[in-house]
Amino acid sequence: MMASIMGWDIGGVNIKAARLIPGGPPRVALEPFELQRAPKRLSPTLAATAHSLGSDPDDYHAVTMTAELSQFFRTKREGVEFVLEAVEACFGSARVHVFGTDGTFHRPAAARVHPLEIAAANWLATARLVAQFVETCLLIDIGSTTADITPIVRGEVVATGRTDPDRLASGELLYTGALRTPAEAVVHRVPLRGGMAAVSAEGFALMGDVHVWLGALSPKHYTVPTPDGRPAARSFAGERLTRVVCGDSELLSDADVDAIAQAIAAAQTALVVEAIGQVHARHPAITTAVVTGLGDFIASRAARQARLSVTRLADRMGEAAALAAPATAVATLLQQALAKVGR
Repeated sequence: MMASIMGWDIGGVNIKAARLIPGGPPRVALEPFELQRAPKRLSPTLAATAHSLGSDPDDYHAVTMTAELSQFFRTKREGVEFVLEAVEACFGSARVHVFGTDGTFHRPAAARVHPLEIAAANWLATARLVAQFVETCLLIDIGSTTADITPIVRGEVVATGRTDPDRLASGELLYTGALRTPAEAVVHRVPLRGGMAAVSAEGFALMGDVHVWLGALSPKHYTVPTPDGRPAARSFAGERLTRVVCGDSELLSDADVDAIAQAIAAAQTALVVEAIGQVHARHPAITTAVVTGLGDFIASRAARQARLSVTRLADRMGEAAALAAPATAVATLLQQALAKVGR
């Protein structure tokens, strides 16, 4: 009987995990965790997350990560080493397999030798899985912080970049997300009372506030600290948005906030459309976008504006598994690899 597999996507602000159980649906966990604020808690958090999914000592562990970019580390090499140490402290090394940007699994000792092949490989895990059932598409995965736009042609991932800098240059990585992106990183002017107002650059509001106010994002998914420390409820999101033009709820009406939020959301969509266009220009035969992540609603809107048909990954994998797509994907890829060698 095949063993259960834990898939991990260990990020700098979120840990996503998926446990594949033979004969059953994936069990999924999403754990907000800002590594630079509590680095010593990484290993205990991994252990607690595994326990919550019923993991046992016989489980295999498929690991991908983006936490190495945390400001807590001076280099990605240092970050990869730190994450691997935390994983091994929890689960040992015998059953740990680390996914790389070369598309293969590495044992922890080998991963340490080539850390830049291990850094930020989560997008490739998702793309490799999607390529098995949608042979030609753009995979658009928008999470809390970033957007990954990955071309797949005839079942092969044909991304130009492998490192974060190269992917940013190619348009395949865009630093805008459904939650953590500051409003002023998206737009510099917003409508106000028939005119246009410059925005403050004080971190008063996040894209999470925009999308909660507009009803596209549930407050329960606003899983990072709010800029003012108040709840993620829509009323407080609106108050934070008034600060974008240095106002408050007595100076601005709900209609004013609506106009500001709509403008910021439209500007974010335009950024994604531009990146889609940059990638699509290299692969003009692609007509379909597969969208996933916390911000799949942004991805869907942008893909349609780019004249692509849209398929939601959640419709195939389920909502929870799609929200943790890289963890689900890396677990599935390891399951397939182990099956080939009879484990």
